[in-house]
Amino acid sequence: MTNASDIVREGYKKVGSMPVPTTQGAPFKIATLYHWVVIVTSRAHVEELRDACEDELSFLEATNEDFNNEFTMGSEVHYDPYHVPVMRSQLPRKIAVLYPELREEIIVAFDEILDLNDNEWKSTPALTTIQQIVCRASNRSIVGLPLCRNPDYVTLNIQFTIDAVTGGLAIGFFPKFLKPLAAHFVTNDPKNTRRAVKHLRPIIEDRRKYLNEYGKDWTEKPNDLLSWLMDEAPNATGESLTKRMLSANFAAIHTSANVFTYALYNLAANPRYVQPLREEVGAIVEKEGWSKMSLSKMRKVDSFLKETIRMEGIDALGLMRKATKDFTFSDGTFIPKGTRINAGLVALHYDDALYENPEVFDPFRFADMGEKKGEGAKHQFVATSPEYLSFGHGRHACPGRFFVGAELKTMLAHVVTTYDVTLEDDTTRPQSFRIGSSIGANPTARVMFRTRARYGGAQ
Repeated sequence: MTNASDIVREGYKKVGSMPVPTTQGAPFKIATLYHWVVIVTSRAHVEELRDACEDELSFLEATNEDFNNEFTMGSEVHYDPYHVPVMRSQLPRKIAVLYPELREEIIVAFDEILDLNDNEWKSTPALTTIQQIVCRASNRSIVGLPLCRNPDYVTLNIQFTIDAVTGGLAIGFFPKFLKPLAAHFVTNDPKNTRRAVKHLRPIIEDRRKYLNEYGKDWTEKPNDLLSWLMDEAPNATGESLTKRMLSANFAAIHTSANVFTYALYNLAANPRYVQPLREEVGAIVEKEGWSKMSLSKMRKVDSFLKETIRMEGIDALGLMRKATKDFTFSDGTFIPKGTRINAGLVALHYDDALYENPEVFDPFRFADMGEKKGEGAKHQFVATSPEYLSFGHGRHACPGRFFVGAELKTMLAHVVTTYDVTLEDDTTRPQSFRIGSSIGANPTARVMFRTRARYGGAQ
C-alpha cells in the first residue's frame, strides 16, 4: 500500500544483478493497488514505450484505469481532451507575454495569504498555503483577474483537485460495471461543476458577446486559457468549457503544489543552501530584471527544483500505458493485450550509474552537471529524457511543464529573496504521504515564515 517505491527499486536491483548479461535491464512485474504492472527501465524499452502509437500502448486508457478520469473529470473531457493540444501549443510561446502578470500574482498571493507582521515568525500549514498560492498564480493565466483571486473560486478548484485524487482512488477498487454507481457516491464532480459554472458562465457569455461582435481579435481580448479554448471550440457550452477549466486547474494544482511544497521542506530543512540561491537571484535580477529570459539564467534555482522532483515526484512510476493490442518490443519482449506497462521512474532516478550519491539531496547537482558537460539545456528542470521522467517523455510529456517551470522558479526565487523559512520546532524534514505508487507532500506539516530585510537587486 505504501512501499511501491521500494518495491520498484528492489526489482530494478535484482534484474540488474542477474549473472546473465541479456537479462540486465529486463522488464519485471509488480503488483499495484488494482493490478499487475510490467516495469521497464532500459533506455531502449523506455524509448519504444515513448514512441508506441496510442492504438498500441494507450496513455489515455492507462490514466483512466488508474485515476478514473471519465468519472472524476467527466467523460467528455476524457474522451475528447482538445484542451491538451491547445495548452501544448499556446503555453510555451506565451510565457514571455504572460510572465509579468504571473510574477505579480505570485507576489500578491504570498503577501496576502501569509499575512506577516513586520519581522515576526509565523507558522503556516505548508501544503494548504502553497495550494492557494499556486491556484491563484496559475489562474491568472487560466482565467485572469478578478476571478483568480475570488476566495470561493480558489477553494473550489483546490477541493476539486483533492476530490479528483481521492475519488479516483476509491472508484478504482470497484469492478468496472459498478464504477458508474460508485462514482455517484464517492465523487463531487456534478456539484463542483455547477459551482464552477456560476463563476465562469458570466465571463464566458461576456467574452462571447465581444467575439460575436468584433471577431477573434477584438481589442483588449484577454490572453488566457479560457480565451484560447473559446477560439478552439466556439460552439462549446459553458458547462463544457467549465469542465476543461477544472481539468486544467487539477493539472496545475496537483503537480505544482506538491513539488513546491517538497522544495519548501527541503529549503527549510537545509538553510545552508539559501544564501547561494539568494546571491544568484540577486545578481541576475540586479543586472537584467525579472523576465522569462532572466529566469532561464537562474541555474541553481532550476537545479534545486529538479533535484527536489528527482528525489520525490508525484508517482514512483512513469510513462503509464495499457496495451490495447499485443505488442512486441524490438528485443522480442512480448506484451499481451490488456497488460499495464510503466517505466520504473523511481528506480532510474536513484540509479547510481546515472547520479552520484543518488540518496543524497544535492540541490545544485544539475547546475554542476550542465556546467561541466556544457549541456545546460539537457539538465534543465523541464527537460525530459529516458532517464529523467518526472514530466513524462515524448508526445504525452506534460504540456504545461514550461509554464510550471516558470511558475515554480519564480516562487522559489521570490521566497528566498523575500522571506526566512524554517521548520516548526526545528523538526526533521516531513515525510511524504504515499499510497500505491502515488506520492504527495506531507499534508499536515507546518513551516515558519518571516519577512527578511530586502536588498536592492531582488525586488
